Amino acid sequence: MLLKTSNKFTKILVVDDEIDLETLIRQRFRQKIRDKEYEFVFASNGVEALEQIKSDSEIDIVLSDINMPEMDGLTLLLGISESYPLLKTVIVSAYGDMENIRTAMNRGAFDFITKPINFEDLELTVQKTIQYVSQLKTTVEAIRENNILKMYVDESVLKFMNTKEFEIDVSISETIDASVAFIDICSFTSFSEKETPDKVVKSLNCYFDLMVKEIIAQKGHVDKFIGDCIMAVFKGNYHLDRAIEASLAIREKIKALPKENDFSPAVSIGINSGEMISGNLGSATLKRLDFTVIGDTVNTAQRLQGLAAPSQILINKQCYDKVKDSFHCNNIGVHELKNKSKLQEVYEVIN
Repeated sequence: MLLKTSNKFTKILVVDDEIDLETLIRQRFRQKIRDKEYEFVFASNGVEALEQIKSDSEIDIVLSDINMPEMDGLTLLLGISESYPLLKTVIVSAYGDMENIRTAMNRGAFDFITKPINFEDLELTVQKTIQYVSQLKTTVEAIRENNILKMYVDESVLKFMNTKEFEIDVSISETIDASVAFIDICSFTSFSEKETPDKVVKSLNCYFDLMVKEIIAQKGHVDKFIGDCIMAVFKGNYHLDRAIEASLAIREKIKALPKENDFSPAVSIGINSGEMISGNLGSATLKRLDFTVIGDTVNTAQRLQGLAAPSQILINKQCYDKVKDSFHCNNIGVHELKNKSKLQEVYEVIN
């Protein structure tokens, strides 16, 4: 059931200079509009959007393009993050390259959807964003009602509470069931020692761009970039299957890339699934918190990646039992994983 951000409708601001998009949005969400669950308002650029947000306190989320006249979507993101920290923005753009995705996320975007729009994906993303905003507002309301309650919350709430002179010092966290994949570019350190910095950055961003597209295609999200490795998290129905599908696609796409001098791109991947702690980690003093996942499930995935050879995708017995009817896997024996007291039976996912 959809969580509302208020007792009334959810108001969504769509920022795009494409005239036809308004018609498409109204057609696609006509039932939600008719049932008074959603109300859409529209702006053709970032300047108009900020004016609407300033004059309308009922706007809950923003869907914004990047390339627009007067003020682009990435500049709009900065304005929203600085002045309206409880408002969450989803970027909807044809410019889905790695540079734009990373810039958008660093400026506070909640999610990123590429054009042409997959409206099923858009609907799910809108619902997910509404639920998240609802949780943030519920947290703020709880603190307002009892200012003795002290907690660390999402960075956007921290900014908001700072403006109200609240003190916050205990983090919110929850236990979730999800899958995590560590995807490492093999031998990239050796490659980086032989190439110029510009070449290294350009190549790494190219590989990351390819990998991120496959992760997003399986409705996963990039938790963080760790050197030349990506940590990706998959939630929701069949999250383990989707993590494996994304990993298989990444392996094949990377293998198909041409050699760069003597370097043949390949990935080693470790996947694990189960309970993990999801929450904000970082420094309250610096006001820098990252929403991430931690726990033994995550650690095991990282250890499996460390064990994997180039082009290998490794899972443990627990994961194998869940997916053995869907994927062809080979038992590669029992292995000792770093900092694990028990030996682990390990399987390689073939296809």
